[in-house]
Amino acid sequence: MKGCTWVFVATLLCQQFCLFRVTAAKRERKMKKEPNQYTEPFNATLSNSEELHGHPKILESPDPRIADPRRTWISFVHRPDDGNTSKRRCKGKDKKLRGLVGPPGPPGPQGPPGAPGAEVTREVLLQEFKEILKAIERRASLAISAHPSQLPPLLLSLEEVSPHRRVEEAFHCKLKGQVIVDKKTLVELQNFQSPLAKGAFLRGTGLNLATGRFTAPVSGIYQFSANVHIDHSELKSKVQLRARDNVRVLICIESLCHRYTSLEVIAGLESNSKIFTIYVHGLLQLQAGQYTSIFVDNSAGAPITIQNGSDFMGMLMGA
Repeated sequence: MKGCTWVFVATLLCQQFCLFRVTAAKRERKMKKEPNQYTEPFNATLSNSEELHGHPKILESPDPRIADPRRTWISFVHRPDDGNTSKRRCKGKDKKLRGLVGPPGPPGPQGPPGAPGAEVTREVLLQEFKEILKAIERRASLAISAHPSQLPPLLLSLEEVSPHRRVEEAFHCKLKGQVIVDKKTLVELQNFQSPLAKGAFLRGTGLNLATGRFTAPVSGIYQFSANVHIDHSELKSKVQLRARDNVRVLICIESLCHRYTSLEVIAGLESNSKIFTIYVHGLLQLQAGQYTSIFVDNSAGAPITIQNGSDFMGMLMGA
């Protein structure tokens, strides 16, 4: 009886050993087809959550013939997903979110109004600009005192800067008495006076009222104008006027009307009334020391009269 028992046990062990070898051979063939299915052995120092949610390293099994149930289960858990599960989970989450989201609430109350901004006027901006210039001037003066050779000195202080430029040379004068201009004659108008009425001005030292000449104190651009009142009533009553009878009024430089540029207006006597005014206006460039004056050229066959009160005006525009 005891010998039969040992034979039965030996037979059973042979069957189990053959079954184990067949299973190992199949697993070995499967490993050759899918070598990346084997993962790192379970690390006893890590928690279960770290191993399940992490990405274990893929290593080759030291002995592919030995099957480890635990490694097989971990490989199954970390198998590549085809996306169906995540899609199903997302769909479930979307349904839950759609059920929880409600309509938007009403808008909140309007906040209190802010404080009004500062009123910025032209005077405020000008004052700020002046303060900036003062700060620049202070810094420049400090830099000049420390390094006198690096920065040029300031020519004007801030107190001397005015928002309106002062006109240094300007005048307005009138002819004192009548002037007779003979036929075919060119006459320079002289003997002016400064008007006594308010509004007239005589600024600077360039004008000589006796000679009627304005001498430029500095080189620059000057503006001149003249209103010359002409009376030719006697000529019109006595002589038959012709088309070529005319009067020219000129403002000339250095009395050389043809050499230098001059301001000129020509008026015909035949087409005008007995008393009329010729207006001359324009700009001239003068060098320091040059003078200008008014000339009247009568080309008619009889004398004409320049009435008193005729104007001569001028001013310095700039260098």
